[in-house]
Amino acid sequence: MTDALVLRDPVAVAAATHPVRAAILDALREPATAAAVARVVGQSRQNVAYHVRELEKAGLVRRVGRRRNGNFIEQTFAAVADTLVISPACTWGDRDKRAGALADQMSLGELFAAGERLQRDSALLLDRAAFDGEEIPSASVTTDIRFGSEAARAEFLRDCVDALKSLARKHGSQHGTPYRLVLAAYPNPEDA
Repeated sequence: MTDALVLRDPVAVAAATHPVRAAILDALREPATAAAVARVVGQSRQNVAYHVRELEKAGLVRRVGRRRNGNFIEQTFAAVADTLVISPACTWGDRDKRAGALADQMSLGELFAAGERLQRDSALLLDRAAFDGEEIPSASVTTDIRFGSEAARAEFLRDCVDALKSLARKHGSQHGTPYRLVLAAYPNPEDA
């Protein structure tokens, strides 16, 4: 099982967000049969079996084995990932235009990728806190700033990069816990 799966296909998103299927996915964090999952989610075995087949078609669960139950042999399923993250890209009506804009504007593409990575990483850390009881040390800083000119904006970004280089040299280590630091600068889309 992978730690996180980023969903970009609208069919997979629809399957993962259906209330019964979401409960089934949660129950399949550990391998189980449809009958066992039915008891956990409070649905009939037949209904759960149907939804498991649909989740399997969408690539969200997989067969991991078989169990004998009396005269029956039951399939055992598991979710393909502990954490599912829905990419904003799955809602794009005109994929070609947006993909073209991301390709033409490399820094915008990097911003989009960083946002998606931040969403995935924070979801993984939340699951570790929720399901493993981990204490997750984290920090975030957000501020709004106005620049009087393009030159002032460029100088500010150069100063930020220089400050980060200095901090990384001073505090970075070859050993210890690795952290990801994200610095993003972009026009506030909410400010007309």
